[in-house]
Amino acid sequence: MLTLRWAQLLLGPRLHISTPKSFSITTNSLSSTSAPRPWPGLHSWRLAPTNELRTWGPLGPAPLPDPPDGEDFRDPTSSASSLAELAALVLSTPDPLAKSRLSHLAFSRWLRHRLPIGVAAPPKSPARPKKPCLVSPKEVPVHKASGLPLNAYMLHNLAHVELNAIDLAWDTVARFSPLHEVLEDEFFTDFARVADDESRHFAWCSQRLAELGFSYGDMPAHNLLWRECEKSSGDVSARLAVIPLVQEARGLDAGPRLVQKLVGFGDHRSSDIVAKIAEEEVAHVAVGVFWFVQVCQKMGRVPCATFKELLEEYDVQLKGPFNFSARDEAGIPREWYDCTCKQKVTNELSEVHDRLAAIVAMEKENSQLNG
Repeated sequence: MLTLRWAQLLLGPRLHISTPKSFSITTNSLSSTSAPRPWPGLHSWRLAPTNELRTWGPLGPAPLPDPPDGEDFRDPTSSASSLAELAALVLSTPDPLAKSRLSHLAFSRWLRHRLPIGVAAPPKSPARPKKPCLVSPKEVPVHKASGLPLNAYMLHNLAHVELNAIDLAWDTVARFSPLHEVLEDEFFTDFARVADDESRHFAWCSQRLAELGFSYGDMPAHNLLWRECEKSSGDVSARLAVIPLVQEARGLDAGPRLVQKLVGFGDHRSSDIVAKIAEEEVAHVAVGVFWFVQVCQKMGRVPCATFKELLEEYDVQLKGPFNFSARDEAGIPREWYDCTCKQKVTNELSEVHDRLAAIVAMEKENSQLNG
């Protein structure tokens, strides 16, 4: 059994945080629901060197060209002494392209020097550029009213998601850095690597927008993703449920549809970029599944029930249609998010019950005849 102090440490960096009603300390059996199968590529993803394919060449991802000889380059991450400080530095950078580059530099420095996790307070909200103007989701213009062609419109929306994803991952590193003795170092390494992936994705989208004659900020965008992040700022289990297992999983659902729309529009270069991003997002959802289960185990909670309770508590809606194959690959059990699974199991059990009842009735009838 976990003590209340340990539960509070797990639930958030503020030691006096109250225990949510859905997290009473119990020793519920973790075997009452099927255990997620880890993504087969998780181990190799963790061991991979830094990915330097930060531009999109004629044949796909490619390294950036070498800087001109004699160019004076100063690494702004050199003054940071911990991973948490690097996270706070990226979060405090407003320019999107600078944030993307800095995110890669921060992760690269972390891998090279193996700095301690450390502790650093993230800013209340990440620094943002003057454009795009942030509005409510209902005020984001539809494609026909945006003034952008369909391919640029979709790339702009995706770039906005990827920029937010950079900040979401680094915020997770910094915000929960006080828990580094409870959570494992690998938790923070994983989310720093996620941030690096997202920064590369933003760079690809930004490059392609420029090739089409547009740039990030050319149309309004919503702040929904960061509002979802703020909901879970005091609870690491909620952060894992809301961001990787809901928001990023939606990317798995939407990716194939975006690819098909871009192919239909005739923009195969953009469709290739989106397809590669969707492929790499599987790792990010898999990381969320892995750490959500780990935290639930530390708390003596059932992952499936806890996930559903958290979504209800934080008023997070699950929306289909679901990309079941990609979600299965990432390791999210279907019964966590698909209500039809429960109905299917109920129906199957009902059929089994009916068959057993028929067998019992037949045996009883045969016994009476033989008697």
